[in-house]
Amino acid sequence: MSEQVDLLISARWVVPVDAADSTLEHHSVAIRDGRIVDVVPTNTAHERYRATTETRLPDHVLIPGLINLHTHAAMTLMRGIADDLPLMTWLQTAIWPTEAKHVSPAFVRDGTLLAAAEMLRGGITTCNDMYFYPDAAADAFNTLGMRCVIGITTIDFPTTYAASADEYLSKGLAARDAWRGNPLVHFTLAPHAPYTVSDATFSRIVSLSNELDLPIHIHIHETTQEIADSLKQYGERPLERLARLGVVDSQLIGVHAVHLTAGEIQTLARHGCALAHCPTSNMKLASGIAPIADVLKHNIPVGLGTDGAASNNRLDIFQEMRMAALLAKVGTQDAAVIPAKTALRMATQHGACALGLEHAIGSIETGKWADLCAVDLSPFETQPCFDPVSHLVYCAGREHVSDVWIAGQACVSKKQVLQKADNELLGVARVWQNKLSSRID
Repeated sequence: MSEQVDLLISARWVVPVDAADSTLEHHSVAIRDGRIVDVVPTNTAHERYRATTETRLPDHVLIPGLINLHTHAAMTLMRGIADDLPLMTWLQTAIWPTEAKHVSPAFVRDGTLLAAAEMLRGGITTCNDMYFYPDAAADAFNTLGMRCVIGITTIDFPTTYAASADEYLSKGLAARDAWRGNPLVHFTLAPHAPYTVSDATFSRIVSLSNELDLPIHIHIHETTQEIADSLKQYGERPLERLARLGVVDSQLIGVHAVHLTAGEIQTLARHGCALAHCPTSNMKLASGIAPIADVLKHNIPVGLGTDGAASNNRLDIFQEMRMAALLAKVGTQDAAVIPAKTALRMATQHGACALGLEHAIGSIETGKWADLCAVDLSPFETQPCFDPVSHLVYCAGREHVSDVWIAGQACVSKKQVLQKADNELLGVARVWQNKLSSRID
């Protein structure tokens, strides 16, 4: 007797990102109630299962949904308004003034909606977001059926969103309470950076992290100026200060981490921290080359992030996989460092580990949510194909993503986002281009 399942996806290749680094040919993934129930050869699958829906992908590679471990989704609305500037100039002369004038719940919802659609069409099924108005962001992600981890952003100066650190935290925690029980929406504590958050606020965040079992998502050691300013103000490097305050522990997701000493890498490893590597943003802002090869040698989970579309300017994890691998090679002058399989693991399983979601997402394994991405390798520019994992990192791009599922639900089919029409999303973009153009003019 065959067993009933909701969905059977049969592909030319399945790359589960499992412990064995398998590449499975002519395999199928069986899904029921949003979760993976089996990964078996396609012939066996047809004998073992009756599927309500079957999707055949004869020229595709099926991989876990990609994880964007660091982004500011709503900043999609500021894509390209301030290019070719170093970080602090970019923030102080362009980004912060624009935010002061325009950021609102509507801005965040619409910007996040556009970001979610872009990410979904590029195979990203989960993102770790940091921005204002978390309730509006969660609503946008939920509208498109995208898995998200929303940051309870906290800084020690007022914005249109909140007047004090206490207000940032109380509003963020209220949003967390409002979305509790939604399986697609998770939260982190997200102090912006050491240079925008006080010792007292960090102490409160550490207490909340311990009490609520929430990760701490923070920019750290992004530029040499950040480190010099910290030495001048506090007499210690930012990571040393965070360690003194109890921030450096297994809940920490440090973003960028471009400038790390050997001792700091050992500290991160000893405390079980994770990092979000954003190679394109680091290059565009001239922040430097992060020592990711050395970090990985210490078994620190390193996921990949795009940062926001104002500093990248793409929300494209295929690009980040490629840049992470190539930048590490040129930075170390070692062509073997960060091979394609490692880059793919960084974009999937490492991101899940960093978020504390490795039991649920990040690989194609029985019991996990069916968050999946299909990449079409049939076009001539991806042929011939001797190794699909090599092609995923060095050849294919987000334009080759054909289908995306989250918890077994189709979110992208035949390269089209299903929950919102393209013309509706373009209309949203036009509205905000008109509103923000006065700043640029």
